[in-house]
Amino acid sequence: MFDKVLVANRGEIAVRVIRACREMGVHSVAAYSEADRKALHVLLADEAVAIGPASASESYLVIDRIVDAARGVGADAIHPGYGFLAENAEFAAACESAGISFIGPPPSAISAMGDKAVAKAAVAKAGVPVVPGSEGPVGDREAKTMARDIGYPVLLKAAKGGGGKGMRAVHSAKEMDAALRLTRGESVSSFGSDDLLVEKLVESPRHVEAQILADRHGRTVFVGERECSVQRRHQKVIEEAPSPSLGAERRAEFGDVAVKAAESVGYLNAGTVEFLLAPNGDYYFLEMNTRLQVEHPVTEMTTGIDLVREQLRIAAGEKLEIPETIVPRGHSIECRVYAEDPARRFLPSVGRIRFLREPSGPGVRNDSGVYEGFDVPVHYDPLLAKLVTWGTDRSEAMARTRAALIEYRIEGPTTNIPFLRWILSEPAFVKGEVDTGWLERVQSDFRFVGIGFGKREEVAAIAAAIHAHRSSEAQSLEGTDGVGSNDGLPPWVRVGRAQRLRRSR
Repeated sequence: MFDKVLVANRGEIAVRVIRACREMGVHSVAAYSEADRKALHVLLADEAVAIGPASASESYLVIDRIVDAARGVGADAIHPGYGFLAENAEFAAACESAGISFIGPPPSAISAMGDKAVAKAAVAKAGVPVVPGSEGPVGDREAKTMARDIGYPVLLKAAKGGGGKGMRAVHSAKEMDAALRLTRGESVSSFGSDDLLVEKLVESPRHVEAQILADRHGRTVFVGERECSVQRRHQKVIEEAPSPSLGAERRAEFGDVAVKAAESVGYLNAGTVEFLLAPNGDYYFLEMNTRLQVEHPVTEMTTGIDLVREQLRIAAGEKLEIPETIVPRGHSIECRVYAEDPARRFLPSVGRIRFLREPSGPGVRNDSGVYEGFDVPVHYDPLLAKLVTWGTDRSEAMARTRAALIEYRIEGPTTNIPFLRWILSEPAFVKGEVDTGWLERVQSDFRFVGIGFGKREEVAAIAAAIHAHRSSEAQSLEGTDGVGSNDGLPPWVRVGRAQRLRRSR
């Protein structure tokens, strides 16, 4: 096993990796930018090293700086987390050249699965179902011809894209010119390439993904699937495991296909094979994420397998020691808690976290990268934490998620917690009958007050809104009456106490 691992990431995933290292007796090193000098992952790691200015393009995305930092602290491995350089083949190769283990797949597998055309060809050759469409990048004229031949609607996709970016649905020939121009522009700005693919648009699909682990000894194991159909702008919001849409027999078939897809490119370590599940039950390969997923905790909760621990073991050359067939136990749901304002088209919301109360109780896990008093920076993704629950079945998991969301309090930056409460109350979600376009269709029905709240919580929410408009008066009262702002109570309770104290005098 490694002696020292540098974590080349930030936020909750860096904290998650650091905790796994600590459990395994591995010394952890947090890499941090100037904006993250006081971040939670820096405070929790055994050691920390600065890698540059606040901008990710000058710190977390600079390969040479991270490799040099690892050398400087004597790290023998680097864990990339997700995002940033996690799926960068050049970074994985640079680690290998420096004699540092990259905790992830080999550069060849990252390159193969990072190019959608190459990935599609490789998995199709292995017998994995793929969506009808182009076998490689196409020019504008060829794109129009192919769209006409396979029939509208079609989907334009950045060939080197991922994470839901560089994708656009086209429903008729008259939309194609503008769609090609816009999608190529997005592809260049996000991925440095204007290569596009054209595929038949699978309408009203579910997004189901398969978690796999593969070691250096020739063993690849399917570790269960996740349902990821609740999405905004192709970005996942709520995930769960197992998928409500797969039975035991279908799950086994699904797992076999995922293993074939991974083995087609000589995959190693943890990865996720993503599929679109059509309403008629057919499924098609979408892409493979060559890294740990944001939503990996729901798999851990239902299988009992620590995926980060397995990543470290595989990278160190150890054999997988998990069953060939894994039967999910119970049900798990993950809600992504973002610093964003649903009332302002989900714009990021930054600033100091003045008060934080994280939920707890049976079956509740909170993977967080923040703490009370932390200043949420403007430079990075607004994900603050992931609320994960487990229940003996889906109904119990939903009940625990609702209860935990009511208990969750973050004051300072605006968050999407009320929006998450609303989703958990929607009949289609409760029944497990959603597709990837469902949230976009219904989110305009969201109401901020009363959704997912009991009567007491609704009154508290209204009081909090009133308090926000009287903040200066509240501060004056607290200063006069000696009621501190750090007494651990929500602001509307503190204001009420201050007013009562004044009246008693």
